[in-house]
Amino acid sequence: MSRTIVLKKFYLLLVALPLVACTAQTPDAEAEGSKGLIDIPMDTSEIDRSDIRFSYAPMLKAATEAVVSVHTSRIVVTRNSGRSPMQDLLRRFYGIPIPDSSETIERRLPNGLGSGVIVDPSGIIITNYHVISVNRSERLADEILVQLNDGREFEAEVIGGDRDTDLAVLKIDAEALPSLPMANSDALQVGDVVFAVGNPLGVGLTVTQGIVSATGRSDLQIIGERSYENFIQTDASINPGNSGGALVDAQGRLIGINTAILSRTGGNIGIGFAIPSVLARNIALSLVNFGEIQRGFLGVSLDDLDQALAESFGGIAYRGALIQYVEDDTPAAQAGLKRGDIVTHLNGMPISGDEDLRSRIASRLPGTEIILKVVRDGDTIDVPVMLGDLSERIAQASTSAELLDGVTAEFVDDALREEFGIDEEVSGIFIRQIETSSPYVRSMSAGIIILEINGQATTSVAQARDLFRSGINRLYVQAGDSYGFIAIRVP
Repeated sequence: MSRTIVLKKFYLLLVALPLVACTAQTPDAEAEGSKGLIDIPMDTSEIDRSDIRFSYAPMLKAATEAVVSVHTSRIVVTRNSGRSPMQDLLRRFYGIPIPDSSETIERRLPNGLGSGVIVDPSGIIITNYHVISVNRSERLADEILVQLNDGREFEAEVIGGDRDTDLAVLKIDAEALPSLPMANSDALQVGDVVFAVGNPLGVGLTVTQGIVSATGRSDLQIIGERSYENFIQTDASINPGNSGGALVDAQGRLIGINTAILSRTGGNIGIGFAIPSVLARNIALSLVNFGEIQRGFLGVSLDDLDQALAESFGGIAYRGALIQYVEDDTPAAQAGLKRGDIVTHLNGMPISGDEDLRSRIASRLPGTEIILKVVRDGDTIDVPVMLGDLSERIAQASTSAELLDGVTAEFVDDALREEFGIDEEVSGIFIRQIETSSPYVRSMSAGIIILEINGQATTSVAQARDLFRSGINRLYVQAGDSYGFIAIRVP
């Protein structure tokens, strides 16, 4: 009999639950320093692993003061006709006119319960996006109430959020609040003692202890496809209601935001996941200071390095991300990265695969310099790279070339893959827009990818234009998960 593994977000559902984005800063990058921008300091010193204590009470007393409960509700609007059942019966079956005295009634329904972490004394709180949204959708809860550990309650304003990392930032109108200092999650090691702090199942502030079971957990699709996952795994007990709460190290510093559990039963079995503090800090700084997401951009196509590929490249590295393609005029090209390079480390941290590298790049601020350790032709070299801005790359890509009359298109690159969730192995011409006046509006649709024209693979918009001939042309296209041939006539 097969056993089902349930991936479960841990917020407490009080009714059917519904479920926004950021500038990246890294522990090795200075804050922008522009006047008026906030900074969230990070303690980059490593934990003293020789320190063994008999009680963590003094440390946890300070840490727990900065963890809050997040209560959400949604407003449901209903209409009351003001008629009794008997009056309705007389109106419907006997045609007796009954005056309509309908009124609109608003009801507040509990939406869910989660946790949050105060990271700045001015009232900035980091939590999970799914804690403040309705049924994991783009719609946010109508009301968000934050309850502090001392019993005070505040209505919270949503600064913003990012569904792709499941992070959100709230703001409450208060001053001199207790806040949790941040540590560098990149320095975590398996076996480090950690504590999960939150409000599980609504019982009140709760602390559980465990260790770091693993780091760099990616490609679990807990958040969703094409999301940015780079979880810390822990066996500290995490339960519904812990979402958005703090994962704290043995020195009382924030090293993660509790987000999900892996379970066969829906309850805690010791496999929990937290978003690293480096990523959470970058998201918060981006949303608070700039009001938008800013992600680092490299400019390569990546693949996992399996044993067969590793041996074909000499067997020097068996874990890492293989560069399959380097785009022209990108940070990767300018840094001298090449097709066939194997990236094994970023800033000294091991890379487990393509999703791990992709998440680490996207979590850093554009303009940040990183050091990639690369295996090339049997040699190991360090390659410094200045990251670009993914949003700028997407904006540039939106300036599409005309493929046919009224049809604008562009070649599928990494920026386009990020924007539309296109698989890495797909290569072709993406139809960005078709004007209603175009003669091809009935033959093609925006969003399809032209893979071949008259049996020839497409490699650029200019080359695709040259492949068209006068008369009937055969196109092999991808539309979503479907593939097929279409025919169009070109004058």
